Amino acid sequence: MLKKYFVLIGITASLLLLFIAMMVYPGGSMFDKNSVGFDLTKNFISNLFGAKAVNGSDNPARYWADAGMIMLAVSFAIFFMRFSEKIPQKSAANVIKYAGAGGMIFMFLIVTPLHDVMVTIASTLFLLSIFYITVFILKSKLHGFKVLCVMSMLIFYFTLYLYGSGSFTYLPIMQKVTTLNMIILILLLEYFTTKEDFEHILNSSKSNDK
Repeated sequence: MLKKYFVLIGITASLLLLFIAMMVYPGGSMFDKNSVGFDLTKNFISNLFGAKAVNGSDNPARYWADAGMIMLAVSFAIFFMRFSEKIPQKSAANVIKYAGAGGMIFMFLIVTPLHDVMVTIASTLFLLSIFYITVFILKSKLHGFKVLCVMSMLIFYFTLYLYGSGSFTYLPIMQKVTTLNMIILILLLEYFTTKEDFEHILNSSKSNDK
């Protein structure tokens, strides 16, 4: 039973740890170095990982935030490995499994000084896996998931565009929206899809080859 709900438990624990980190963050953001506490509309999640807060104070939030990122990365990695088992096409399943789970190593390394490089690598591998999942969702009869997957990818791409273009005004907000959106998507895919939802795709491919 515990194994079945590990993704849910892990994500819940990670969100709790990150929430605690936000509560104990001393203050400061790129918009106002003298601000107090963590502002969801002004602070980036990465502000939680530094030894010093943006305002120069010692940052007790980093320990909670680091633990939260570990739990989130592990939970996502388990999801990608489990979901790959639902995909009947071996090559696609391997991409979802190894790019998705492997990318979570780089996701955790976002907490290090290599943040910008790790964001790029982790985002690329994550989106590659989600793209493969979306392709199979689009071939399935899971109509609600089709809309959700496409919308989730568009939100993610838009946030990356803001990040890459240096448009930071709304980026802190979109960062949280994207993270929450992907968490919801992953939980729904984990618990409301089955291997049977995709079996007909392989059968259709075999019929077309004949």
